Amino acid sequence: MKDNHSKLDFDRFSRIGLEEAIYCEFKTGVLVNEILKQFLKKNKHCLLTRLSENKLNQIDSLIKKKIEYCSISNTAFFNFPEHSLSQDKKVAVLCAGSSDLSVAYEAIRTLSYYGKNSLNLFDIGVSGLWRLTEKLEQIQSTSVVIAIAGMDAALPTVLGGLISQPIIAVPTSVGYGVSKGGHTALNALLASCSSGITVVNIDNGYGAACAALRILKIT
Repeated sequence: MKDNHSKLDFDRFSRIGLEEAIYCEFKTGVLVNEILKQFLKKNKHCLLTRLSENKLNQIDSLIKKKIEYCSISNTAFFNFPEHSLSQDKKVAVLCAGSSDLSVAYEAIRTLSYYGKNSLNLFDIGVSGLWRLTEKLEQIQSTSVVIAIAGMDAALPTVLGGLISQPIIAVPTSVGYGVSKGGHTALNALLASCSSGITVVNIDNGYGAACAALRILKIT
């Protein structure tokens, strides 16, 4: 396969402070492999999202050795130098239910790629409101909150009435019947009466983390 299928943006970080990430879901394993060869040729590193284990196994062994893979989030760091995370936790990643973990970990891994530690709290949805309220003081100690929820996506709306920090809401595709693969959650968040909540696309943990990183630059 020729390299002309992909024109990579190696200078994006210098322009916007965020690198180009490689979204793998609709790429073949062969194409992902060719893209990573381009990064290796320039001795660059990258973040890959939606990389399935099946596609991971299609990558050349020499390339694969330079991949650090997370099966929960289907993310990978390629050719990534060792780095330490920040000591402070300025971003909270909140997950309404354990069914939303893959989206939460996509956000956490993205933040980690950029050296940001995060306060990670799972299974604190509003069906057991005490689980959220007992963590409220910890959440209020952070600068930005990523709130991830499926079903009716009530968690970000409730948080909007309890905390003052920027809230980035991530609707997920978790839920029965009328949840419609996350569209009910998305519409509920767009219609929320809690003022000033930012909403990203369904299951887009990566996008939520990037929004948080942009906010941190001005806080």
